[in-house]
Amino acid sequence: MSGLPRNSVALLVGVAGAVASALASAQTDDDSSSAPAAARTLPRVTISADRPDVYKADVAASLRTDTLLRDEPTSITVVTRKSIEDLNMQNLADVVRYVPGVGVAQGEGNRDNPVFRGNSTSGDLYIDGLRDDVEYYRDLYNIEQVEAMKGPNGMLFGRGGVGGAINRVSKQAGFDAYRSVSLQGGSYNNARGTLDLNQPLTDSVALRLNTMYEDTDTYRDDVDLKRYGINPTMTYRLDEATHLTFGVEYFHDERTADRGVSSFAGRPLETDPSEFFGDPSQSETHSTVKAASASFEHVFSENVSIRNHTRYGNYDKFYQNVFPGAVNTAGTAVQITAYNNAMKRENLFSQTDLLFKAETGALKHSLLAGIELGRQVTDNFRNTGFFDTVAVGTASVNVPLSDARTTLPVTFRQSATDADNHGVAKIAAVYVQDQIDLSAHWLATLGLRYDNFQVDFDNHRSNLTFRSDDGLVSPRAGLIYKPVEPLSVYASYSLSYQPRAGAQLSSLTLTNQALDPEKFTNTEIGAKWDFLPTLAFTAAAYRLERTNVAIPDPLDATRSILIDGQRVKGVELGISGNLTSAWSILGGFAYQDGEVVSNQSATLLKGARLAALPKNTFSLWNRYDINPMWGVGLGIVKRADVLAASENLATPATNVTLPSFTRVDAAAFFTLSPRFRAQLNIENLLDEDYFVSANSNTNITPGSPRAAHLTLMATF
Repeated sequence: MSGLPRNSVALLVGVAGAVASALASAQTDDDSSSAPAAARTLPRVTISADRPDVYKADVAASLRTDTLLRDEPTSITVVTRKSIEDLNMQNLADVVRYVPGVGVAQGEGNRDNPVFRGNSTSGDLYIDGLRDDVEYYRDLYNIEQVEAMKGPNGMLFGRGGVGGAINRVSKQAGFDAYRSVSLQGGSYNNARGTLDLNQPLTDSVALRLNTMYEDTDTYRDDVDLKRYGINPTMTYRLDEATHLTFGVEYFHDERTADRGVSSFAGRPLETDPSEFFGDPSQSETHSTVKAASASFEHVFSENVSIRNHTRYGNYDKFYQNVFPGAVNTAGTAVQITAYNNAMKRENLFSQTDLLFKAETGALKHSLLAGIELGRQVTDNFRNTGFFDTVAVGTASVNVPLSDARTTLPVTFRQSATDADNHGVAKIAAVYVQDQIDLSAHWLATLGLRYDNFQVDFDNHRSNLTFRSDDGLVSPRAGLIYKPVEPLSVYASYSLSYQPRAGAQLSSLTLTNQALDPEKFTNTEIGAKWDFLPTLAFTAAAYRLERTNVAIPDPLDATRSILIDGQRVKGVELGISGNLTSAWSILGGFAYQDGEVVSNQSATLLKGARLAALPKNTFSLWNRYDINPMWGVGLGIVKRADVLAASENLATPATNVTLPSFTRVDAAAFFTLSPRFRAQLNIENLLDEDYFVSANSNTNITPGSPRAAHLTLMATF
């Protein structure tokens, strides 16, 4: 782990040693016996609402097995349904605020765009373990928990996952009757309602219906959103050993595409947080998702089970924006440009896992073997916006900073370089993983995956066809030491690949089609301690390297060469769960240091600091129940300054920094009866002025001023 902060390894070892010593002497936990650990049981990896009032999760569906999180040699944060409700989380940006090592980029105001350990992505997103990689804003109305796995892990996810991945675990029909409804209103004309109905019809059949509708303005002038979704599911229990589940979803999100404000003299423009730059009336984005899924699971015996999960998704995404560019040198005017983009994609993925236990002498094995098949068909069409009333072909206009709006009509048509593409990606993968109980105190995880990933790409503008065909071999390995049962200390290695087609399968060219894929390698040590049955602490120190980055050959501009790209090293600390029956906490700390390790262009030079990567972040949420009727919540989020774009060492004056900030959130909870409750969430209680994210030096989103939301909930 060379290159980590000087005291990082010593800190982790010291923490682990102190914890081990304390536990060994105290022996207060029922699980702290040093007797040999029982072999892992494999049937049914199920996430449910059996523990609805806790912040701590014990397992993650992303892992494909029922391995306890503390026995998994990977940094992973699970945000439970209780956490989602208490903090009034409604999207992924809300979730990762309390996930160490994960941030957000702006995503051009039209998509989720998490940043894992310095790697920005729009494609490493999953639902129930299957790819959900189109660029849109997701909602949490039908989600049981959200799992953020940090570090590349191609063995579990296949291609991508270059810095990590987010998996949403959906609500499924169960055999306990449950009905709930919530109504929310608040600042900026917010109105939202959800409905969750779960009803067993017989001992063998259960139905569940989740729906949501939201219509709201925002703190940004003339920026609003409307979204709605419906997700019925059915579970059919053929017998105790065999289960079938089915589900369909229709989800629609439409909103103003808002790319924030520009910058001047190295900082975001100091404007009112509500001020819109460009033209909101000609900036829109809408996404429609139509999906269907089916799962089958059969338990042959205590030692053997099989399951299949298949999902079809049809995505229709469009966005158009009239947005800010650079401010002139006098600081008096800002450039406005425009374009739109349409994407249609069909995803079909099927994943089959065989899980079984075996013993070889003194070793106990929990094995996972499987195959994944997939097909993705993508059409992409882009237009440039022209201000033809100024002069035909005018692609940008300047407007005064004192009034950064424009009402000029914009004509959208293709320029010589706009995309008109059709692509078909085919995926076939096999994988095997063995989790081995070596002894009472030592565990090992070894896994290997092979992906055959093919892309056929048609550029309709040039009438050229490109093809890439990659064979991706993705290993993972981990060694775990358990001095006592509630504590694990681990070391791990994993890698993943990003083929040349890119996260959105749209970047194949004549120059790069034959190049090896980018490679992301992660080495990590860490510790996980369930120091109470309801409270978990995690620590990890890591080094993540990105290699095989393609750049133009300095000696021949018609060729590309591969170089080492960037390195990120860091430390993450996380805590989640219940300190007492009345006190729940969620939060973490991350130290991250990322830099470019080779010259990549005239502006991106060796030693440059990476964009959207704060050196330090800290978050901590507390809920305390004063009595059975009243509870209060208080949260704090601190972030060091970040660069809007990766550092330009050649011309430092062009660098733009989003300043550090501290934000405080609060909540009050009122439980009238077991059936009726209310909560008031206040975001940015102290009304801090700050900038939350950026897409570039000229697209920066101000944070929300103080905002309040009141939610009424009933269960019956």
